[in-house]
Amino acid sequence: MQVWEEELKKVATKYHIIACWLAGVLDPLWVLSDISVMPDRWEEFFVIRLVVAALSLLGLAFRKKISVEMVAFIPVLGISLQNAYMYGVMDAEAFQKHTFAYVALFIGAGMVVFWKVIYSYIVVGLSIIANIIFLYLYSPLGLEEIMINGGLLTFTVAIFSILLIQTRFNLTKKEIIARLALAESNQILEEQKEIIEEKNKDITDSINYAKNIQEAVLPNLSEIDAVFKDHFVFYKPKDIVSGDFYWFANKGDKVLIAACDCTGHGVPGAFVSMIGNNLLNQIVLEQDRNNTGHILTLLNDGVKKIFTRDEEQEAQDGMDMALLQFELGERDKTLKSVQYSGAGNPLLFVRKGMVSSGIAEKNGFKPYEEDMGVWGGDRTPIGGSTEAGFEFRADSIDLEEGDTMYIFSDGYPDQFGGEKGKKFMIKRLRKLFLSMQRESMGRQQEILEQTLVDWIGEGEQVDDLLVIGIRV
Repeated sequence: MQVWEEELKKVATKYHIIACWLAGVLDPLWVLSDISVMPDRWEEFFVIRLVVAALSLLGLAFRKKISVEMVAFIPVLGISLQNAYMYGVMDAEAFQKHTFAYVALFIGAGMVVFWKVIYSYIVVGLSIIANIIFLYLYSPLGLEEIMINGGLLTFTVAIFSILLIQTRFNLTKKEIIARLALAESNQILEEQKEIIEEKNKDITDSINYAKNIQEAVLPNLSEIDAVFKDHFVFYKPKDIVSGDFYWFANKGDKVLIAACDCTGHGVPGAFVSMIGNNLLNQIVLEQDRNNTGHILTLLNDGVKKIFTRDEEQEAQDGMDMALLQFELGERDKTLKSVQYSGAGNPLLFVRKGMVSSGIAEKNGFKPYEEDMGVWGGDRTPIGGSTEAGFEFRADSIDLEEGDTMYIFSDGYPDQFGGEKGKKFMIKRLRKLFLSMQRESMGRQQEILEQTLVDWIGEGEQVDDLLVIGIRV
């Protein structure tokens, strides 16, 4: 065995011992959750948890006689099969609550497990098979109910956990090799450089793979083009993957589009964006909700349910959002009216002479400039602190030819640059929108992009960017 392999084994052993202790001690304590979720089955679940805990501690006791991978394989597989059985016997409400336990398992495995990718495939594969068997034998839920109430989310996190475990394994291996190489002679310095480059390539390749998954979830721009004849979507992630995302749905007589800004950016923000996109599809397409305020209210409830750890600790993750729903003409499919709801993000609306004609005040706008009105929406973000029964409001306005609307994340106004290195600010962005009203929406996007380049100069982009413009 090479020196680096011995070092990697030490690291893996340390983390796998932690995994066994966590499974042996904490898994039985989760029965407290079972008592509230499934009071008629908690004793059965407790016995299963005790068996899994005993096997985990037994593997810990014999860790010197089995491989270091098996030390972690026993508790991870045991808890996975345990959760699969519990899934199989739960109703929809309990299924939703138990989803967090399953998601926690895969995320926890991604944080403490060091093994070759084949072990991840085996665990996830056996878990999927076990879920199919138990759900087929015992579950009262249909396939659609299973997917809506947490099945799809669990499967997505399981796939991401494979990527996370393998990336950590490769990175740790290469970090150990690099650390040992630094102790060698100066001749090895060139080899160290190659190792670092390979490590960076592994990281980039992994995140690029995640980017492909995220882009597959984003709406196809051709679908948006088919509805909005004069528009743009300016989307520029800070990193390879993004915490900003745009969402679109065509329901025939209505179309919806949203600009969403999730907590964080990069990989963490991308995780939240996947969840937000999935929940929006469930609410609008599967549950057929049509009021934008009610859609945001249901989305807020869904995000809180996923990210709230317990009743006393509120969710720390969420998103700001501006959501538009357009009513289409029956024959010509033109944009007749728009309904807007906002969670932290405004709608900027441009109509010639709007303020002077009184249309702004009549429709709830706050006038900003001679030709611009602002709908502020609700300041509360999705996943934010709200009182029981809180509902996001929805505002509507009939559209006229030439009306122009903008929704966006905070990436553009919060970008640092200029001569003094200050933020661009939303006031400057509003004036920029007004200054280019005679231009087509395609040309406006070009102006936005060039203005951003000039503003940043030699600096760096500090956040994900998303601006959507639509003209009637």
